This record gives sequence, structure tokens and C-alpha cells, in this order.
Amino acid sequence: MAIEPKKHEMPTQKPYVRAHNFDEVALGYTAEIAVEEAKRCLNCKNHPCVDGCPVNVNIPDFISRIKESDFEGAYQIINRTSSLPAVCGRVCPQESQCESKCTLGIKFEPVGIGRLERFVSDYHNENANEAVVKPESNGHRVAIVGSGPSGLTCAGDLARKGYEVSVFEALHTAGGVLVYGIPEFRLPKRIVAKEVDKLKQLGVSIETNVVIGKTLTVDELFDMGFEAVFIGSGAGLPNFMNIPGEGLKGVYSANEFLTRSNLMKAYRDDPTTPIMKGGKVAVVGGGNVAMDAARTALRLGAEKVYIVYRRSMEELPARKEEVEHAQEEGIDFRLLCNPIEILGYKNEEDPRDPKNGFVTGIRCIKMELGDPDASGRRRPKAIPGSEFELEVDAVVMSIGTSPNPLIKNTTNGLEVNRHGGIIVNEAGLTSREAVYAGGDAVTGAATVISAMGAGKAAAKSIDEYINSKED
Repeated sequence: MAIEPKKHEMPTQKPYVRAHNFDEVALGYTAEIAVEEAKRCLNCKNHPCVDGCPVNVNIPDFISRIKESDFEGAYQIINRTSSLPAVCGRVCPQESQCESKCTLGIKFEPVGIGRLERFVSDYHNENANEAVVKPESNGHRVAIVGSGPSGLTCAGDLARKGYEVSVFEALHTAGGVLVYGIPEFRLPKRIVAKEVDKLKQLGVSIETNVVIGKTLTVDELFDMGFEAVFIGSGAGLPNFMNIPGEGLKGVYSANEFLTRSNLMKAYRDDPTTPIMKGGKVAVVGGGNVAMDAARTALRLGAEKVYIVYRRSMEELPARKEEVEHAQEEGIDFRLLCNPIEILGYKNEEDPRDPKNGFVTGIRCIKMELGDPDASGRRRPKAIPGSEFELEVDAVVMSIGTSPNPLIKNTTNGLEVNRHGGIIVNEAGLTSREAVYAGGDAVTGAATVISAMGAGKAAAKSIDEYINSKED
């Protein structure tokens, strides 16, 4: 039977419809499409796709089950190694991980592994009725700091081994970046809540509104009887460019902008937190978070949204799929240009704040690409005399984040690098005995699946450490 050269298209909302709602853009495969896509898998002997997965999902086996229409069996195979399959099927960059290793991809488009993972996870969530069985306790307690992808993965792996796991989350909802950072139209919050609920059924305790470093310290967690601590607190400290005008009203970090919309529901008609709606918006940056912020601004009613990025389309770090969706929705990409000033005016009628000012525009300079820099991408250089202005009412800075220094500053003996990331060895162990870390708190902002891989590795190390104490 001839192999289809291209993966089956993902059904989506029409661009002119989805640009005005927060419903999920991708509609998911039908069972028929999933089976046909699974049949494209060659089931090759070496299974290179598994090596490309940070959590080592047995990809050939779960795809083989789909070929047989055994969708629940396919889910159970994924669930052996992944605590968040419905999440990964939606937001993981499969094109640079498992799918990039697919043997079929040498000649044709690779198998749509992520789309198949999403399908079987959704099938399970819609059809499975069996409750998760809590394992028998082994009598050991572990604390997890942060309920993002690394923390939830570490918690799930340990809970399955019988550990009594407590997750401490600073915000009022569990999920970390999955709930505050990724918009509803890419990752519905009911999906995250479902995954969190499964962990609770395993016996994981999740305590929200607990800021480790303020409410409790790492040392106090040990005083409470926890035998090991995993720090998965993410990278929530936004970076700025330090250009004139960044203090004006209407300038947001992408973290703030997305948190207000995603977690605090500022898009509602009666929001409890304000956010810029309407007008013209410039989003500075070219990563996935920048795409999320730009597409969110559009759905909040912006009449015009710009992506301002200092390199070309070829260097844009965002996923190809997200860029294409943004372009289809009408986002205006202003490439090879860089902001040098945010323009504004003071509201003389409001004397409450002497520095009160509002954004009126952004001044940029055109760029050209020179030699590659340390990242391997060509270094952008300003073109003298090429300055121009864009009239905008809000600016969202999306140029990266760093780990919050709170835990580092309140934990004795915890070593960090010059970027504030916690230093760990290959096992995820920090410079403190029995204190492990992973995810963005170590690497800075990265992918969901890489954070999950770090959480999985740390869970294995914690288990080995506690067992070694009993020997």
C-alpha cells in the first residue's frame, strides 16, 4: 500500500471566526483520520522517534494500537511515561523533537505524532470511566514547589511509587504556566484541570496560595517532615529592554498580559482585573509567548496587532504552526526591526501620579543580519538613519523570562548561575542535599516537554536517594 506523503491536516476553526473567540483553534482528528494517519507509521526497527521524546513515550507501540482502533490501549501506553498526555499533544514542539527523528520524514512529511497523542488523550478523557487507583503508601513524604509541568510530572511519578506528595503552588489555581501562560485557544483549561484531577486521585495533595520563600521556606519544608524537595518554580521574572518609555501605562510584560487574560479572565465584560482592549498593539519578540500575546490581543478586540522582531522569518523561534495561525488571523509581522523607544504623553488632568503617562507609539530602527552569534543565528545590526514610528496604544514585551530569585534568596547553600537558574547535576540534584530542581527554574524559559523530562528525571533520582537511606 502506498504511503501518503503528507500528514493528514488538522481540522481548525476558520481564521475569521477564531480571531474573535477564545475557543480552541485546532478541532482534533476524528477516529477515521487518526487511524489513517497511524497507518503512515513505518514501525521501523530502531524507533528513533522515542529518542526524540524527552519523556520517552513508546511512540511505535501507541501508534500500532491506533491502527487497530484500540484507542484506550494507545492511551495507556502513553500514560506509562507521560503524566500530561493531553497537554503534550497540544503544546509540545513535536516538529523539533519526536517528529524530527521520524524515519518517514527523510522522504515525506513525518507521522503526525503529536496529533495522534492528542486524539487518544481526548478519546480517553471523553470515554473512560474508571477511577485512578491510589497506590499503597510507602511511608515517605516529598514536597514539590510549583505546579507547572515539571512539578506535576515529578509529583505523578513519585505518587505512582507510593510516595506521599504535597505540591505547593503560589497562585490560586494549579497548573503553573499551563494555566497562566498558554491561552485557552491553544490549551483549554479544562484539559489542565482534568490532568491535575488525575494526580489528586493518585493521592497528590495540592496546596495553592503558598509562596515558598515567603509563606514557607525550603528549610521549613524539611522541618515539616518532608524527606526531599523538588523545586519546579518556573521562570516568571520578565525581561525588559531598558529603553525609554517602558514605564508608561499600556506597557505590559507578556507574563502579566497573558496572566491577566488566561488566569484572571480579564477578557470578560466584568473583569476583576483591567487589561488593554481595543486599539493598536505592538508585541515585541518572536517566540511562542509572543505569538500567544499577539493572538490574545486580537481576541481582546485590538483593531491592529504587530509582531516586532529584530531578525527575519527564518530565525523566528516560534513554532511554525503558531506563526502560520497568527498570519492567517491577520497579525502584521514587522521583521528586521527593533524598538528603541516607547512613545507617550502625560495626562495633565490626572495629578495623582507625577509620572503618569500613556503609550502613543513605538519608535523602531530597521535591522540587517550579519554573522552568526553564539546561538548560531545571524546577528542583527541596526541600519543607521532607518528609524520609523508605529502608532500603537499598548506594547507587550515578550523577550524572555528569568527564574524568580525568591527561592534562591531564602534557601541557604543553593547555588545558581549568572542568569539566576538553579545549578543541578545530571540527576537534578542541587548543591543542597535532598533538594532537587528542574524545568524553567533551572534552564530559563523552555518547552513544556523538556520541563516534564526534568521532572521525570528528578523523580527517579529522589526515589533512588530515599531508598539508599533505607539500605
